Amino acid sequence: MEARILGNGLPVVTCKLKKGESVITENGGMSWMDDGFEMSTNTNGGLMKGFGRALAGESIFMNEYTAKRDNVEIAFASSFPGDILEFDLAEGESIIAQKRAFLCGEKSVDIAMQFRKKIGAGFFGGEGFIMQRITGPGKVYLEIDGNVVKRELNAGEKIKVDNGYLAAMTKDVKLDIETVKGVKNVLFGGEGLFLTTLTGPGTVWIQTMPMSKLAGLFYTGNQS
Repeated sequence: MEARILGNGLPVVTCKLKKGESVITENGGMSWMDDGFEMSTNTNGGLMKGFGRALAGESIFMNEYTAKRDNVEIAFASSFPGDILEFDLAEGESIIAQKRAFLCGEKSVDIAMQFRKKIGAGFFGGEGFIMQRITGPGKVYLEIDGNVVKRELNAGEKIKVDNGYLAAMTKDVKLDIETVKGVKNVLFGGEGLFLTTLTGPGTVWIQTMPMSKLAGLFYTGNQS
């Protein structure tokens, strides 16, 4: 499969497939396609796998598009202003992503739930108790809210992230929460009670405009 990411702000990934190749997406994820594709809807691994994806923010059923001839193109547009990240995962390699991040990928990739290891991180970490674990082999595309900042963390190196800004991370990064210190900081600092703490080694992708923050701005504006 050949793929290109086009556009800024509201990007789209276009995938050119050879006969017999397939790409998967969640229900309603396809934007446009050439004539020459066959679509099938299935749970992509069984009903329990489908329920697991639902808990991780995706749909129970996935749409699979298979090329019936060579060099046909299909496109998947981002549903929110932001970026699209491409990962070419090796066999057994995984990426951990926020809920609803999966846009599309090769049929060979596996999408599953990723429980946060600590209950505190799950309830207060900003993205909920469950994230997505996407495992190769294959190419996968994630949609990110706003622009994306990539950080490489050395072993033991930490970064503190406000709730909702974590987009994705490699599987070796340790995630936990930290309480904001000081009563005045908690009450008047505007950062809430908890921060997400990420500890290396590994790579972290941070998004600049989480949907939750944008929704909050619209809500505040409507109340004024």
